[in-house]
Amino acid sequence: MNFELSDEQAAIKEAIKRICNRFNDNYWKEKDLTGQFPFEFHEAISNDGWLGIAMPEEFGGSGLGITDAALMMETISASGAGFSGASAIHMNIFGLNPVVVYANSEQKKRWLPPLIAGQDLACFGVTEPNTGLNTAHLKTKARRVNDEYIVSGQKIWISTAQVATKILLLARTAPIEDTANPIDGLTLFYTDVDRKKMSIHEIEKMGRKAVDSNQIFIDDLRIPLCDRIGEEGKGFRYILDSLNPERILVAAEAVGLGQIALDKAVKYAGERIVFNRPIGKNQSIQHPLALRWIELEAARLLTYKAASLYDLGKPCGAESNAAKYFAGEAGFKACETSILTHGGMGYAKEFHVERYFRESMIPRIVPVSSQLILCFIAERVLGMPKSY
Repeated sequence: MNFELSDEQAAIKEAIKRICNRFNDNYWKEKDLTGQFPFEFHEAISNDGWLGIAMPEEFGGSGLGITDAALMMETISASGAGFSGASAIHMNIFGLNPVVVYANSEQKKRWLPPLIAGQDLACFGVTEPNTGLNTAHLKTKARRVNDEYIVSGQKIWISTAQVATKILLLARTAPIEDTANPIDGLTLFYTDVDRKKMSIHEIEKMGRKAVDSNQIFIDDLRIPLCDRIGEEGKGFRYILDSLNPERILVAAEAVGLGQIALDKAVKYAGERIVFNRPIGKNQSIQHPLALRWIELEAARLLTYKAASLYDLGKPCGAESNAAKYFAGEAGFKACETSILTHGGMGYAKEFHVERYFRESMIPRIVPVSSQLILCFIAERVLGMPKSY
């Protein structure tokens, strides 16, 4: 085993740090206050080619793995960008994996270069209001008419839909009662966001205001046959290829968020003088921070083990889910402890840690609940009976 970064990975980390250093805490505070998408940051990342870190070189990508992508996303989050910065770009990495794996050569040539160049911005249209994580039972329907599909339905919690030009869309093309398996009959598309046929309503939320979340109402959206990925009815299986990378990247981002929160707390504890001594001399301050460091280190190791397994083409469902669960909890605890270390000033926006705390709820909830992860581990790892 080797836990050291390779020279290439160290270079990636330093390159990303240099970009992130151009976007300080006040930049992200302003984006959080105004709700403006961080276009400047997105452009800076795309200008240096990092949007294609895990995409094929022949289409302008770097051809690297999810381990390298996770390192990039952790570094972005740990810079103070948090989930506002990470969520602005991570759809490009995990979400388009079904395109990289299952799209034909013409589609890849048409879709990937503008995405890597930052000309297109994609959103991920899977989740629905009345199905939640029960994806096999989604209701959005796509009806084929000659050489196009006509799609109607609803999607919810769709990030970046306010600014996206493309959508990766999962819809039912065969009634569930006509299929042998509920996951059959779902078809995957990558197509233009047509705002005449899609009514997009932003959801006001607790954190990460800079990256919008939305409910989408789709009414007779016409999708050309050439925008279908792979075979009709196989879309659910295709989208599975994005699930483990998504969990790994969210875990890395949670670790990064926890790290910046811990760093801020340690710095404040060394500078804040109460009773003629820095509060960092008190074990009641030291010990919680030391525990947070241990938890973040464990989360980091679990995350990169999952990423390594994925890149080696080995099964990693349990490890990816475990990493997402543990990193989400570790990041949250670090942000909570940072608030408490700052005391009253932790509640003030000028110290930034309250923003981290609000964002730390995201990896505890998405892309899958903690309860379903525990069910997955119980069933698939421990061999216990399915409980749902």
